Parts: sequence; C-alpha cells; structure tokens
Amino acid sequence: MNKSDYSLGEKKPDIEINKSVEHKFWQRPDFNLMVYLVVMLVSFYLWQGYTQGRDAEIPYSEFLQHVNKKEIKEAVITDEYITGTLTLEDEESHQPRRFITIPLADTELAQTLEKQGVKYTVRHSSNWLGNFIANWVLPFGLLFLLWGWMAKRMGSMGKGFLNIGNKVHIHPDSLPKVTFDDVAGVEEAKLELKEGVDFLKDPTHIQRLGGHMPKGLLLVGPPGTGKTLLARAVAGEAGVPFFNISGSEFIEMFVGVGAARVREMFEQAREKAPCIIFIDELDAIGRARGAGPVMGGHDEREQTLNQLLTEMDGFDPSTGVVVMAATNRPEILDKALLRAGRFDRQILVDKPDLQARTAILRLHAKQIKLSDDVDLEVVAQRTPGFVGADLANIINEAAIRAVRENHESVNMKDFENAIDRVIAGPEKRHRVLNAKEKQRVAFHESGHTLVAETVPTGEPVHKVTIIPHGIAALGYTLQLPVEEKFLTTENEYRDQIAILLGGRVAEETVYGDVSSGAQNDLERASQIARAMVTQLGMSKKLGPLTWGERQALQFLGVQEHEERNYSEATAQLIDDEVRQLVEEGQRRATEILAANRGTLDALAATLNEKEVISGDEVKTIIAAHANNQSTDQQRNG
Repeated sequence: MNKSDYSLGEKKPDIEINKSVEHKFWQRPDFNLMVYLVVMLVSFYLWQGYTQGRDAEIPYSEFLQHVNKKEIKEAVITDEYITGTLTLEDEESHQPRRFITIPLADTELAQTLEKQGVKYTVRHSSNWLGNFIANWVLPFGLLFLLWGWMAKRMGSMGKGFLNIGNKVHIHPDSLPKVTFDDVAGVEEAKLELKEGVDFLKDPTHIQRLGGHMPKGLLLVGPPGTGKTLLARAVAGEAGVPFFNISGSEFIEMFVGVGAARVREMFEQAREKAPCIIFIDELDAIGRARGAGPVMGGHDEREQTLNQLLTEMDGFDPSTGVVVMAATNRPEILDKALLRAGRFDRQILVDKPDLQARTAILRLHAKQIKLSDDVDLEVVAQRTPGFVGADLANIINEAAIRAVRENHESVNMKDFENAIDRVIAGPEKRHRVLNAKEKQRVAFHESGHTLVAETVPTGEPVHKVTIIPHGIAALGYTLQLPVEEKFLTTENEYRDQIAILLGGRVAEETVYGDVSSGAQNDLERASQIARAMVTQLGMSKKLGPLTWGERQALQFLGVQEHEERNYSEATAQLIDDEVRQLVEEGQRRATEILAANRGTLDALAATLNEKEVISGDEVKTIIAAHANNQSTDQQRNG
C-alpha cells in the first residue's frame, strides 16, 4: 500500500489477575524490611548510648565544687542530668574535660551536705518497665503501624513495599480460557505450538522414543501480531497454569532483585508443573551483554540475564515446564539465549497476508453487528501490512463511528472512515484552507494520481482526498496493490520515485514554483534511491555490491546506524547515482504531466470541488480525456 501525502497495531488479551504467591515468613520482603528497621533503631540507641558514654560521670558534690571555683566552661541542664565542659584540660588529649552528673532536686539538702563536706552522688530509681515501654515499645509500635499502612498503600496484592516482591502473574482457572480458535491468521505458528500442547498433555508421547520437548520457545515477530495471545492459547489448550511476566518487571532499583525474581519464578513453576512460563518483551533483559556502557563493576540487567541462563540450563525438560518468550527485536538478543538447550526453537509470527487478514477481521467482527454491504475481503485488501492489533482497532473504530452517526449497524462507509483514520489520522475539517492553498493541494494530489495511473507498474489509485488529516497531512493519494507481493523490482522502484515526485512536478508545471508540501515525498524518494544504490546493487556504475555496514546501537536507542566502509571517491559516486535516479523520476513525471495537462486540470478541478474522489472516478476522468484527446488527434489528422 502506497500513500503519497501533501504534508506540513491482535486481539487484546483478557484482564490479567495477580494471584499472590505464598512464601515462608522469613522469605517475605515485608519481614526482611522489618528486620532492617529494627536493626536501624537498635543501632540508633546504641549510638546514642555511646555518645553519652564519652562524658565522664562525676558526683554532684564535685560538680558544685567546680561551680564555686568557676571551672565550668559550659553546661546543658535537663530534668534528668547535667552535661557540659570544664575549663580544665584532660592530661592525655589536652582537650577540655567533659562531664555528666545527675542533679539533686532538693536544693536545701544539697546545701546542707555541701556545708558538711559530704561527697555524694545522685542515682535515679530503677523503673525498667516504664523505660522499656517508653524507649522500645512505643517507638517500635509506631514504626510497625506506619509500615503496615504504607505496605497497604504501596504494596497491595502481596507485592510488598516499593514493589520488591515477586511480580509473576498466575492466570487462575476462573478466567475465560483462550484457545487456538481465538487466534486467526497465524496457522503456521499454531501448528508448531501444538507440539508443545501435546507434550504438556502427555509427556510420554514424545519421551517414548527418547526425545524431549525443546526447553524454550521464542515467538518472534513485529508488534501486534499476536505473540502474547498465542502463548495464552497454548496454556488454554493444554489446561495448565500460565505464569506471565514482562521482561521489564524483573529490573528494579535494588541490585539483585531481578536475579531473585528469576529464581523464585522457576521455583514456583517446578512446584506447579506441568506449566508454562511466558516472558513478554524478552529483549528488556536478554539483550547482548557488553553492547552498551556499563556503569560500575556489575550491571543489574546482566545479573538477571545470567540467572535466567543458569535456570534454563538447570531444569530438566521432562518435568513439564515449558519456557516461552516473545520479542520483536531478536537481532539484539544475547547469543547464549538462542543456543541449543535454551530458546532452541524460534517461531515466526509475521504480518498476515490477505487471506490471514480476512480471517482476523472475521474473528474480531463476530461480536459486531454488520450491515449487509460490508465486505470484509475488501477491507482486508485495503489494509496490506496491517497486523492483528491494527485490524482489531479498525473494527473498533468502525463501531465507534457507527454509534456516533446513529447507525443501526456498522456499514462499509464506517469501515472506510476507520481505515482512513488509522492510516492518516482523524479528519481535520476545522482546519480550513484558503482557496489558493486548497487549489494547490488539489493539483499536488492530482499529480500523484495521474503519474500512478500512467507508469507501467503503478498500483491502482483507490482514493484521493484533500481533506486535512492527522497532524500535518493536508491530503493524500491512496494506492492499493492488486495482489500480495514480497519482492520489488528495479523498474517498480523507479516508478515509485516518479509517483512520489508527481505532486511536486504538478505544482511546478501549473504555478512555476514549488511549496513545502513535498517534503515527505522528497524524503521517501531519496531513501528509495539510496537503498537502490547502496543496499540492493541496482546501480550499473557501482555494480552488484553493498556499501556501508549497518549495525544496531541498542544503548543509544537507535534502530540502525550505517558505518562507512568506502572511500570519499565512492561516496561521491553514490551521491551522483542517487541524484541521477531522483532526477530521472522527476523527468519522467514532467513528461507524463505535460502530455496529459488537460487530464491534470480536470482531476484537480473535480478534487477541488468534491474534496474526495474514488478510484473509479479517477479512471472515468482519465478515460474521458483520453477519448477526447484521441478524437482531437483524428480531426487534426
């Protein structure tokens, strides 16, 4: 599907329920954190006692003598004791001597004892129960109450404070089961996964010949193709527990938490075998080690990956535990994950073809009230390259529009509007263009349309609109393929470049200048031309070679980076060849529009008036002007 514009994602799985996992009390994160708080509080009291113990205790009578001799430098007086510093220095440290003493509340008795020259010391009566309650029971009680409140607020459903507990989702039997009947469009993947179902139902069926089920099944494919749904369907078909966790949920701010979660997950799986462990988005923890900069001596992500590798090596496949994972970036996974004995079977869940898209649409449309004019095969033809999630979204958008328009059922126009919304964004009818800009956009899109209908390999035009869509698209021309294609020839690429430049050439032909509306067209044309030269060997001067080494930079978040492996002379030659391809496409578009100027004006006038014209209307206008042109030639002849 090609879309030239004038410019400035499977069936959702059912709600997962977290089932709390029982632990021994000393293994619970709550217990460990409580022990940590107790140790911290005891340390505080010991430290407080240590700091007070540094002051030498002196009798209260001696303290009064120092007062009379003016040997007190400073003092801190409380109801229970007096601490301070003397003006006298310590003989060893040569620092002012510190003291602590307990005062006598009866001042008259103190004066009498002083007159008699009696040396006396004051002691508090021992109230160990009150001290224990005041110093230990109350502080710890408040801490435990605060901890319980915070645990309920921040760690609901057994996850614990700061979510450092296990996050494995166990799907109970009460949830509606997902089976292979709920998955459409991935028949090859379902056939391979049925072997896993047979193994879980009857392990002896495979073991009787000495074989065993692969330890790991890796589902690989673009986002939205149904990888997670397939994993749940395997669990539903086999009737076994289904452990589900996302790769990103292994990693936390605390070092070692990810590795601990991996160990605990496999322990739970062994207890509930036969069962399925499913790790979604495996690339979150399984990307190649050493690919990016590591801060410090150890990396938490690598520790988690190492633990996963160890666990997958350590368990016996005959126990009935099948590990499944899904990723849309298999090229960045660590090679140790993909070797035999771990994820030794990779199952491709690719984008659906025409027949598969039709099956997916029928599956999702079962609960939708459709009008008689709806043809799901036509909808499938209009959505090449769409995945299951995108098709489900189209069904839902069509139903929403039908409700908004007060329709009794979802009709074909609702589907057309839903497809346009997914492809180009919602209509922006409030974005009013002035008459000159609207006419320019009409000529621009008419240029794309006329060139697409003229070049030998151009795909048929399905729809042309000048109604603004999305953020920046002021109009677009939509082409649909006649049949599913998996290869593109050199001539088809050249025709695509001419079609992309048709809008810019139409503006230049009519107005004598160009606008900024062709920016996206120029980018796409340049990308096609450069790929033809550097990657596909479609340049006679450069020959059947590829130029530039492409590599993924995971830690920078860049999908692909090209590293030059050629000289400056070759780079200049590449630029010349790219420019020549683009200029050739511009020349071809100019010749086509110049030879069919009357058809271009008629298309633009109709589009400016109606704002949206279909492919059939385009063909009618082109055919009418072709007949008129041949009649004029006969008369002139």
